[in-house]
Amino acid sequence: MPQTEKSLGIPGDGRCLFRAVVYGACLRSGEPSPSLSRQKELADELRAKVVDEFIKRRADTEWFLEGDFETYTVQMRKPHIWGGEPELLMSSHVLQMPITVVMQDKNSSNLKVIAEYGEEYGKENPIGVIYHGYGHYDALLKCSSTYVQS
Repeated sequence: MPQTEKSLGIPGDGRCLFRAVVYGACLRSGEPSPSLSRQKELADELRAKVVDEFIKRRADTEWFLEGDFETYTVQMRKPHIWGGEPELLMSSHVLQMPITVVMQDKNSSNLKVIAEYGEEYGKENPIGVIYHGYGHYDALLKCSSTYVQS
């Protein structure tokens, strides 16, 4: 797994998005960095709350989920199923924190912002995750305002 000096490698166990988000939420809240076992526990809790949030917001979310809503939510409760943009959006609502997703620019070593979620919860000190472009997310140790906007 590629790492930069600004990211923390997250295990690729189907929970990477949720692990990266909870890791960032802990840092943002001033809590100690969670151990791998605590990350797993927190990630599974966040996943369950995210699916509950989809159900609560069904009228607003059903249209942008792939396939049948019921099937999607049943599948998303399984720990090995990957999360993506819809789960990042719901994570921002569950945590009531902004989340910024960055990706490494292929032409330079710069990180560029590719998505921002939960801006209604503020723009300061967002949870930062880095997307590697092949279904894997790592945690950013510090989300900077100096990233290139996409």
